[in-house]
Amino acid sequence: MSDDSQTAAPTDTAPVPTPMRGFFGHSLFQDASVRALERVGVIDVGSNSVRMVVFDGAARSPAYFFNEKILCGLGRGMVETGRLNPDGRVRALASIRRFALLAREMHLTSLTMVATAAVREAEDGPEFKAEVDAATGLEMLIIDGTEEARLSAQGVLLGWPGARGLVCDIGGSSMELAEIGDNTVGRRVSTALGPFRLQQVAGGKKGLRRHINTVLAGMRDQLGVEHKALYLVGGSWRALARLDMARRGYPLTVLHEYAMTPKSIRKTIDWLEGQDLKKLRDRTGISPERILLVPLATVVLRQLLHVFRPREIYVSSYGIREGLLFEQMPDALRARDPLIEACRHAEAASARLPGFGRRLYEFLMPLYRNAAPDRLRLIKAACLLHDVNWRAHPDYRSESCFDTATRANLGGLDHKGRVYLGLALMNRYKNAGTDSRLTPLLTLLDDTEIRHAIMLGRAMRFGAMFSIGGPDAAGELRFFPKRKLLEMILKPEMRDLFGEVAQQRFASLAKTLGVETKVRVARNGPKKADAPTAEPVN
Repeated sequence: MSDDSQTAAPTDTAPVPTPMRGFFGHSLFQDASVRALERVGVIDVGSNSVRMVVFDGAARSPAYFFNEKILCGLGRGMVETGRLNPDGRVRALASIRRFALLAREMHLTSLTMVATAAVREAEDGPEFKAEVDAATGLEMLIIDGTEEARLSAQGVLLGWPGARGLVCDIGGSSMELAEIGDNTVGRRVSTALGPFRLQQVAGGKKGLRRHINTVLAGMRDQLGVEHKALYLVGGSWRALARLDMARRGYPLTVLHEYAMTPKSIRKTIDWLEGQDLKKLRDRTGISPERILLVPLATVVLRQLLHVFRPREIYVSSYGIREGLLFEQMPDALRARDPLIEACRHAEAASARLPGFGRRLYEFLMPLYRNAAPDRLRLIKAACLLHDVNWRAHPDYRSESCFDTATRANLGGLDHKGRVYLGLALMNRYKNAGTDSRLTPLLTLLDDTEIRHAIMLGRAMRFGAMFSIGGPDAAGELRFFPKRKLLEMILKPEMRDLFGEVAQQRFASLAKTLGVETKVRVARNGPKKADAPTAEPVN
């Protein structure tokens, strides 16, 4: 495989001939500019780890076709020697050679390899780059700190299109901060606050805190303190978040979009000081190499909270690798909602009737005339996913639906949204009760959210099986909340579809809504011109 086939120059100016069409949109994946991004590969040569990720296409919420990491410790001991760790260098080269062969086996058309702080700052960094290039036929791009900050921030934007605040990416040898908002990256700064560097700071804990505060004060002058949210990127932050989950007894172990408060994370930092790291490692599955860096990372985070004073803290599983994918996306693809894109692809790949989800959503819209945009997108996602688990055993189908929402790789979905979506999908197949193992997860929702999720599930349960051709082809749903009335208007030629099972599911939906029902046959089929205006409902 030639160098040209292995490395693609990043671009965000690819032509986009197909415009967006409504919320669901016209598929962009037939465009040549998007097809060219299928199986996008990234090799990230960091100070602590070397990782290869292959994204399965340039979907706005990409799947991970391949993901492998080796904790090589390239930057370990570099402060004293000025050179890459010898053992880490050997292990890193072996890993990259393996990744190059895997890329050839996958026939990747796009593969980018970047190296960060350790390689760019080591005396033998250029020598290591030449060795890698010669051994693999690939080009290792050594990026500076501000570029590393930009790419990491773009990775956050891939998962959070509306994110606004500061992105903090901590690696082994450096820490970067970047501001984000309006789907763009603003000011950014790179520092030497990585754990490998901090291990060499003199003066004990007081000296360490003083050093960190001095560096952060300079960053504050450059970035300001008007940032409400802090987005954490990097293995040390993810390990700390997993420990926060363990302390809190948090019921969902998905790290992406895990939310913490400054008060909560300070409690976890205090709690960690009296814990046995080996026992915590066994309890949480954090690697030995990673957990040894957590105590230093906690000192940085405590001072970071003190200096910048964010009110909200989020963990991002997306970083520099996803940022490189975002770099190659056409603008029209960047503008898509990652959650809806992921659900559209799941429906296309796994549903019995791809395309049915959109019709189901439109059929149910009378129930949600004044729903907030955040609620509408969850309803759209649920309708797209309502049938993707149909191949599961009937006895476990509802639980499988719940797992799809709460555990799947879905971007743009916070933890409350995951549980809401899971509960709705569960009730799509199950008319009553929940699995006891799921009860702890329901604590993330309040009673109103639980009731709304169940209502959505029962609405989908009725609409999905009322007509295989699409519920809109058989009739029209109308809802009058002030009159406490749910009405079904049937097309004359489709009246026999409203059999016993359909009647039972319609009645179940009405009971959940707390309303009466009315069913009638339209004289010439329902017409929008003479249909009364439906009353709004929250």
